[in-house]
Amino acid sequence: MSLTIAAKNTMLNALTVDTASLHTAFPGLTGANEVSGGAPAYARKAVTFGAAAGGSRALSAAVTFDVPATTVRWFGFWVSGTYVGYAPNGGSQLLFQIDVANNLVRSTAHGLANGTKVVFFNSTVPPPLVEGTVYFVVNATTDTFQVSATAGGSAIVLTGAGSGSALSTIIEDVYAAQGSHTLSADSYGLIF
Repeated sequence: MSLTIAAKNTMLNALTVDTASLHTAFPGLTGANEVSGGAPAYARKAVTFGAAAGGSRALSAAVTFDVPATTVRWFGFWVSGTYVGYAPNGGSQLLFQIDVANNLVRSTAHGLANGTKVVFFNSTVPPPLVEGTVYFVVNATTDTFQVSATAGGSAIVLTGAGSGSALSTIIEDVYAAQGSHTLSADSYGLIF
């Protein structure tokens, strides 16, 4: 089924994401790995998103979190205390296909350099990759790359294409001491 933009906008306006959270590792379907502690103490923050337009809703204003010494990798999103989704910190999603025969990730004009951190998530990720795990781009060309478990390491042999998964860059922000972390831009939409 394909929905019109008007239908998507109506559905998105019915989902009022009102709170954001920070996560040290992949939050999955439950909001796991949420940051805690610090002085001042970490706390979830209220957020507002503008009215849906073009099939997505954009964050209305930046929010800043207090964070203890930790690493921030993911944002979580909530509606009235119920966890509803996540996004990689600083991420930019890419369209991609897995070429199992040549052990490549194909993504036209992806712009990723060797060493760029990426994550696969949502649905079934290409095996043997693990959903939400941070991988490093290796052997990048204009339209293809491979992934490694370590920066500059050997390419992981992909044994399947997975199905319905997403690919995004991710930034791991490391805080050696108490600090603040800002969510300055984000949006959510419908895929179908």
